[in-house]
Amino acid sequence: MSDAASSEAAASMSPPVIHLSDLLGQPVIARSGDTVGEVEDVVVRLGGADVYPPVTGLVAGIGGNRVYVSREQIAEWAHGQVQLSRNKVDLRAFERRPDEVLLRADLLDHRLIDVPAVELVHAYDVELEDNGTNWVLARLDTRRPARLFGLIKPGGGHASRDWKSFEPLIGHQQSSLERRAKGRFGKLKPAEIADLLEDADKREGGEILDRIHSDPELEADVFEELDPDKANKLLDNMTDDDVAGVLARMRADDAADAIFELRQSRRRRVLDLLPAGQRTKVITLMGFNPATAGGLMSVDVASCSANATVAQAISTLAEARTLQPEALLNIHVLNEADELVGVVSVIGLLQSASDTPVLEVADLEPVRVTPAADVTDIALLMADYNLVSIPVVDAHDHVLGVVTFDDLLEATVPEDWRRREPAPHPIRETSADSMDLDSQGGPHRG
Repeated sequence: MSDAASSEAAASMSPPVIHLSDLLGQPVIARSGDTVGEVEDVVVRLGGADVYPPVTGLVAGIGGNRVYVSREQIAEWAHGQVQLSRNKVDLRAFERRPDEVLLRADLLDHRLIDVPAVELVHAYDVELEDNGTNWVLARLDTRRPARLFGLIKPGGGHASRDWKSFEPLIGHQQSSLERRAKGRFGKLKPAEIADLLEDADKREGGEILDRIHSDPELEADVFEELDPDKANKLLDNMTDDDVAGVLARMRADDAADAIFELRQSRRRRVLDLLPAGQRTKVITLMGFNPATAGGLMSVDVASCSANATVAQAISTLAEARTLQPEALLNIHVLNEADELVGVVSVIGLLQSASDTPVLEVADLEPVRVTPAADVTDIALLMADYNLVSIPVVDAHDHVLGVVTFDDLLEATVPEDWRRREPAPHPIRETSADSMDLDSQGGPHRG
């Protein structure tokens, strides 16, 4: 069989497809053959993250009204028209239900989150596919359409991407809970959500914040990753209680930075709303210059007694569930006067017998800095001694905190490097043949 014949055979076996752009504006024809209106939009019902939304009907312009035409009333929609199975149409005004999406109004008029690529994109067309039981929303086309009679070719985006790659931001309050419960937002990392927020407009950002607000830990992680100016703008629009709720779950050093960025009239109010332990840490950190070790350090430090064994030190690390993982790469050995006498790495502990005294495997002359040490000094010490963290001590060798490698990177990497355009993400295409198209559908309006 020739290549052309093979292509034709494959096309004949493919499920029927309708493009939204071809459907909009089509005449709506009653069973009698009379034209009663035209197609203004297509309605689909949301399902879970792994479900292709089934088409439930059309929004048609009839006699100056926007009315709902259910899928069951449609005998055929092809060949440049929508043919109804009856002559009568309910002329009551269309009212959207919470789990419904309007393809033209909600998708083509708003940006969506491209989840694999982690970016906000426009959809310029929608592909509906017949799965044998119902028509479903199967794919989106994010290519900008050609202009000037095709002389200017489409630019950017991808053609016919699987619907499951996207998360809609439609600005419809009544459906927000439904979309939050059934969406793909949970696949994104805090830093990726922060990037989306920095690219979002006010409405889009509000919807993204609404999504993460239901997960306080994620919300705090996202604010830690945000550009300080963007974080400050977002916090500025939140109540004092909400700001305190976010800062209470952030790392104390990041919370202190955020407090500094607040208007002076709000700082005391927000501080007073913080839990006592977090408030003490934040106030301590606010006493140091942000560009010094004191301003960069985390005050949450893993430590053990100088009399501990390796097994006891490992147990201390295992129980420190509230500390950031990067703060657990080393454990600090303290004497009875709480003075720093040594530092031992997790690797050093794991490679030693459990009953070995911790002082036998610790570095008894650990590199340390004072709170006044500047970023350059810290960077040079960590590079020269191959350190992933460095303790910050006072004049009596009491450990005040620890500067970790991620703190140092955040302070030294230029801002335009951190927010430069990333390398393109590889897009995993989904074959139409392997699509598990959802067959849910059925009437939902009389």
